[in-house]
Order: sequence, then C-alpha cells, then structure tokens
Amino acid sequence: MIEFQNVSKTYPNGTKGLKDINVTINPGEFVVIVGLSGAGKSTFLRSINRLHEVTEGEIFVGGTSITKANGKQLRRMRRDIGMIFQQFNLVKRTTVINNVLSGRVGYHSTFRTMLGIYPKADTELALQSLERVNLVEKAYTRSDQLSGGQQQRVSIARTLAQEAKVILADEPVASLDPLTTTQVMDDLKKINQELGITTIVNLHFIDIARQYATRIIGLNAGEIVFDGPVEEATDQKLAEIYGQKLETTEEEAKEVPYVATS
Repeated sequence: MIEFQNVSKTYPNGTKGLKDINVTINPGEFVVIVGLSGAGKSTFLRSINRLHEVTEGEIFVGGTSITKANGKQLRRMRRDIGMIFQQFNLVKRTTVINNVLSGRVGYHSTFRTMLGIYPKADTELALQSLERVNLVEKAYTRSDQLSGGQQQRVSIARTLAQEAKVILADEPVASLDPLTTTQVMDDLKKINQELGITTIVNLHFIDIARQYATRIIGLNAGEIVFDGPVEEATDQKLAEIYGQKLETTEEEAKEVPYVATS
C-alpha cells in the first residue's frame, strides 16, 4: 500500500508541484495518473521513490515512511520500487541481459556489480524476465540495436529482475508509435494482473488510460481533481481534469490529450 498524507512540494522558484495530497493506492491496483504537462504527474510519481523530495507531509510504502527513511533502510525500500522512464535509461553499448541484470544491483555489493559478477540464479531470473516480455532471443544483443519499443520492454524486464513490488512508469509510451504503445501497455497490464505488482503510470493520453487502468487519478496544478474507477471518468470529468471544455477548436485540440467521443 502507498499512502500520501498531506503531501506538498514547492520548488525553489516557488512553483507548487503538489498541493496537500491525501491518497491511498492499494496493493495490486493499476493506477493511471493523468493531467496536462505541468500538472504534477511526474512530481507525484517520483516522490514515491524519493527521486523528488517533498516539502511537507509523508509518504508511506508498505506501512513504512519512505519520507523519513535513510541509509540502508532507504536503499531497501527503493529496491522494492521499480522505475520505468520515458527515455528507457538503458546502457546502450552493452547487452540486453546486462541491462536487465542491473536490476539486481540493490542485492549485491558495489564491488561485485562494478565487475559485473552476478550469481547464476540472477542470470536465470533475468532470462525469465526477458521471456515474460517476449525478448529472450535478444538477450545477448546490444541494446542500441533494438527499436524504441523493444528498449522500453527491456526496462520492464529490468524491474521484474529487480523483483519490485511496485512499478512506477513515467510517460513510458510518450515516444512510441501506436502499435508499440499497445505492446508496452499490454506487457505492463499482464504483469500487473499475473504477478499482482502495484503499477502506477503517468500518461498523457486519456484513451489509453481508459483502456488499461483500474483507477484514474487526475491532477491539475498539483491538486487531485478526480480519483475514481475508469467507468466514472466521464467526458465531463475529463474536461474538469484538463480545465477545458470538451468541445474544442482545432487549435485547442492540439493541447488536449484525449479523443472526445462522438
């Protein structure tokens, strides 16, 4: 369980990234965070593993405050939280399996991981993780030889090898074409359903959110303006999230990341 208690984030320039957030995400949920650029989606997501420090309040992961954790406790908590980035964050010049094995770094000494020495069990786990995203045949291919979609699926395999209990995905399909987007989102949904891994995804596209989420949280200017199951995310509610009327002009439509139903 992930719980935000009175969480706010103010940046040095005075910008409010989050405003008094109180929300609980239950184990096994597939939650999609939506909102315009600058609404606070990335700040919300990255505060869970403390890539962003909050200004006020506390965040609890599995009943323990990650906000107050430090040293070994913080490293252990982060080990349980996998992160998937928009730009994949792979070491392009090394093999796919080496990138997946980097998910095991938190389980071994710095000396071993610097030398790339991993137990046989870790290699087997990495191969199993690649098999789950249908890339085991690419295990010994250099990562820079893969397509963007394949690279993103390698990053998913890395979180599986990490044995994460929570997966955070920050705009994981923003740079992908529609077919590849479907493949990546299908993988995330399948992992969520089959392994019960709590999954929280930031998305810019409402139609994708509606297709995959069990719950949608809408942010606007750092505040939660909607929180509910997909079936309650009506066009009217979505218009409130984005702060714009549903019927848009051609120019306005370029700024609204959802497709209105006819």
